[in-house]
Amino acid sequence: MKYVLFSIIILFNINLYAQKPCEYSVDVKDSIGTYKETKSCIVHERNFGGTSSYVFFSLALTDGMPTLNVQTLQKSKDFIKANCLDKNSKVFLQLDNGKIITLIATDDENCGTSLRDDLGFNNRISTGKFMFLKGTFEDLISAPVSSMRIKYTTETLDFIFKKELLSEMDGKTYFPGSYFIDALHCIEN
Repeated sequence: MKYVLFSIIILFNINLYAQKPCEYSVDVKDSIGTYKETKSCIVHERNFGGTSSYVFFSLALTDGMPTLNVQTLQKSKDFIKANCLDKNSKVFLQLDNGKIITLIATDDENCGTSLRDDLGFNNRISTGKFMFLKGTFEDLISAPVSSMRIKYTTETLDFIFKKELLSEMDGKTYFPGSYFIDALHCIEN
């Protein structure tokens, strides 16, 4: 009887701490190479005074090279200035344990795209790809992220990550702090 109870407790703990299943928006393997990308996840949201800003993460694996895709969306009735990314741009992730992880931009230069919607809002969408430095996966899965800094070409912006985020955009609950803990296994080789 002890062994049955012990086995049930072990199985319960394994299921409790099992990795979340991977959801991909793209998963392609052909003669040119392989590419897979996880679905986008909101990691930061701010709505104040008629202006909204969102930060989305997705992880990609291109022919064995893992990257973090960072997309920002800003929405306002006022003019939205461009924040450009280039090869010198970086993302700094501060973990709860005090470590700071640096990701470096690919050579893509991007100042975003500006669109005006039917409701008269200006929208600016910017996307950047950032490469992980060797040995950072272990740090990212060991502790939650507490904040992020993006170094643009002319400016640096800081974002505080919540442990739990109920999005006003889509009504879903996200866990930005544990994003890498939950999703990095989806792009490991």
